[in-house]
Formats: sequence, C-alpha cells, structure tokens
Amino acid sequence: MAEHAHGALAHSSADDQYLETPPGSTYEHTDAHAGPMVKFAIWLVIAAIIVHVGLAAMYWLLIRESSERVESERYPLAVNTPLRLPSGPRLQQFPRNELYDFRTKEEAELHSYGWVDKNAGTVHIPIEDAMRLMLERNALTSRPQDTAKPAEQVDVFPSDSSSGRVMEKRRQ
Repeated sequence: MAEHAHGALAHSSADDQYLETPPGSTYEHTDAHAGPMVKFAIWLVIAAIIVHVGLAAMYWLLIRESSERVESERYPLAVNTPLRLPSGPRLQQFPRNELYDFRTKEEAELHSYGWVDKNAGTVHIPIEDAMRLMLERNALTSRPQDTAKPAEQVDVFPSDSSSGRVMEKRRQ
C-alpha cells in the first residue's frame, strides 16, 4: 500500500497532525471578555438582593395590615362567641393516631361480645366463635344437596370464544 504524503510531512495516522499546535493559533481573539461578564454577575446579585429585601418588606406590611383589619372588623355581637371552624370535611390533625384508635376499636369488636342493637336483640360475637358456629351449622353450602334426584346432564357448554360467555350445544 502506498502512503500518502502531504507536502513534506508524512503522518503514520490521521490523529498525528493534531499532536502539535500550529504556530500563531493560540486562541480566537473574538472570544468574550471576562470583565463585562463579571460586572453583569455583580449587578445581577445586587438586583436580586434589592428585590428580595423589597419583597420581605412588602410581605411584612401586608401581614401587619391584615392582622389590624381582622381585629377591627369583629362584629359587636360576636365578641364573646368562640371562633367558628370552617364547614367539614376538615383535614385530620393526627391521622396516624386516629387510624391506630380505629384499628384497635375494630380489633376489640372482632374479639369480644357485645350488643349491635339491643332493641332488636342483635349481638356480635368473636370472629373465631362465629366461624366455628358456621361450620357446625353447615351454613356455608351454596345450595342444599338433594341426593334423591341425580344430577342433570347439560347439553350446552361454554365455547372457546368470548371468554366462555357464548354457549353452544355439545356435538356428538
């Protein structure tokens, strides 16, 4: 294979020409100068401080004015009445505590005897006793089993289409 030579220099690879910086090519003189950028950053910080101080003063004035207005606008007949809460539903103050109280109350009801409605004679019993009674009474069967009559033979069955909703007759 023939090697290509450009002028008097011959490079063994394409990247060899970038190993040395050519003379007179240090940086581009049209690049941005650092002085104006630093001045802009300083003025930007000064403007941000002025804006923040102004907002803090405005916020302080608005809070002071609103507290004075609330104290002066009380109705004469409402002076001795307590402050009214907004209509519900309101947010829970301590949701974890309320959930804990709710679950302990539910657990106590599941594992104790008590009245549901005393006038109607309805009571609740512990869940273990209720499950035992259901098994003793055989109340979990879906329908009573009639052993005298044999089961009918069904001639229709779900087809493969439509998730078993379409019934078709059995082919014999």
